[in-house]
Amino acid sequence: MNQSALDHVFAVVLAGGSGTRFWPASRRALPKQLLPLGPSAELPLIGATVKRIEPLVPHERILIATGAELLPATRRALPFLPESSFLGEPFARNTAPCIGWAAAVARRRDPNAIVMVLPSDHHITDESRFREVLGLALDAAARGAIATVGIEPTRPDTGYGYIELGAELRPGVKQGARFVEKPDRARAEEYVASGRYVWNGGMFFFRAERLLGEIGRHLPELAAGLARIEEAARGGADHERAETARVFEALKGVSIDVGLMEKVGAFEVVPASVGWSDLGSWESAWELADKDADGNATNADGLVLEGERNLLLDLRSPGKKRVMVALGVDDLCVVETDDALLVMKRERAQHVRSIVEALAQAGHHDKL
Repeated sequence: MNQSALDHVFAVVLAGGSGTRFWPASRRALPKQLLPLGPSAELPLIGATVKRIEPLVPHERILIATGAELLPATRRALPFLPESSFLGEPFARNTAPCIGWAAAVARRRDPNAIVMVLPSDHHITDESRFREVLGLALDAAARGAIATVGIEPTRPDTGYGYIELGAELRPGVKQGARFVEKPDRARAEEYVASGRYVWNGGMFFFRAERLLGEIGRHLPELAAGLARIEEAARGGADHERAETARVFEALKGVSIDVGLMEKVGAFEVVPASVGWSDLGSWESAWELADKDADGNATNADGLVLEGERNLLLDLRSPGKKRVMVALGVDDLCVVETDDALLVMKRERAQHVRSIVEALAQAGHHDKL
């Protein structure tokens, strides 16, 4: 991608998720993207995401789309970004309204804006290769296409949506055939064995003008709302905030996959193998962590005796930490914070959300 096109690139980082599968570390006021997860993590996930793309886009062209209630915590996690980088959604309405709003803001700042949309809570091992992949996808967007990055699958996983690939268009870039919802096990095995499918990693690339045109064709209610926000923005920040709240409150939630990508027709895909993980649960945190010879992963003074494949994490405040020891147990996940303790079989990691629901029903709202 040439420098003249790079000068128009904006990054939109989606940071509105709650991450309930990482309870007790994640809470309503401290969701997954604000936690330092992943191997040897020193930055919260959102901080690592921004640092990863700094060679491609300057801070003033990075937009962080998060919930209005999370703005203070998100700003604290990214103190090096200017105030203009933060977009606070007044109501959560899934990804299509969020991305459409961010694209309209980018176009307002630069009529020739080229936008890349990235999740805030993923882990990438090969960051250099990842930036090369982003370059290919941005080049496709600069040419006028709507593009996405597809993660080359390492297993027949039923937890991800898939993208079917078509013919090669250019080196490293293929025609997208269709988006596929999360499959059952047999279908996932079929997809992976065929070599024609990649995981949907939730990354999208487009010219802002092109995306807003597609919204006008396929999501007219959203298009009308975005036009009202843009008109209000001419009257100043207070007018814009008030109109944004009115628009978002009235909108129906819809994902960009269902609302647009399944309807736009032709789109392009850059298949990627970059050591990607969506860090979807404590199980994936264990998979990525440094382990001892018995497969145990611990932090601080954690110690496992006569046990295998355990995850022990002491996430308490510095003055409250103490030694964690497990004896004679296998495949456990133990996570302790200042006010909560989680003990479960690692294989139950996808069910942590049910704990959050049970706590809410029991009235323990201070633990959510």
